[in-house]
Amino acid sequence: MRFIAFDLETTGTVPGVDQIVEIGAVRFVDGNPEAIFATLVDPQRPIPPGASNVNGIFDNMVKGKPLIESILPSFAEFCGDDILVAHNAPFDAQFLTSDIKKYESAAPKGLILDTLPIARKVFPGLPNYKLGTLVQHLKIPTTDFHRAEEDASYCGHLFHQMIKRISIGGQPPQIVNLVALTGKPELRFPQIVRQPKQMDFFGV
Repeated sequence: MRFIAFDLETTGTVPGVDQIVEIGAVRFVDGNPEAIFATLVDPQRPIPPGASNVNGIFDNMVKGKPLIESILPSFAEFCGDDILVAHNAPFDAQFLTSDIKKYESAAPKGLILDTLPIARKVFPGLPNYKLGTLVQHLKIPTTDFHRAEEDASYCGHLFHQMIKRISIGGQPPQIVNLVALTGKPELRFPQIVRQPKQMDFFGV
């Protein structure tokens, strides 16, 4: 099975107000990481101390890094139409969707699956379903948490382990069944076709 796990770090929790400061994505093929997309992003605003305390990303680390509008097309190209997975996926999807709409950018075409509600079904009875708790439960080797590339990698390994648990006869579940496990409608990024700018003949 081929999929891309992704994660963001941001300046806060409000899409459209707070900004992305890091994108990490890892392509998995048959449970093995095969390619990585990872970059810091200049949010063009100070990173609040509370956010830096969580993700370890400070203003001097992002100054001069690419802007989100220049990163989105290459992120979309990296993801293509592969299935996408993220832990608490709506959070990350809303941030990216806000910028995709703002800049009328290309976007990944694949279905987005949320590993959080799937984990609740596959591993009932855990004290909580934070990514760190699930990674520890599955004994997935770790380094840092709350950096985008590392968390994307952990999410990918988590998703692979869950697929193994619910496969029947070595056959992974159908996508429609995975969507059903999330208990939510299908989640996808908007696909925006840029409209040519019309000349204003009367604005002279």
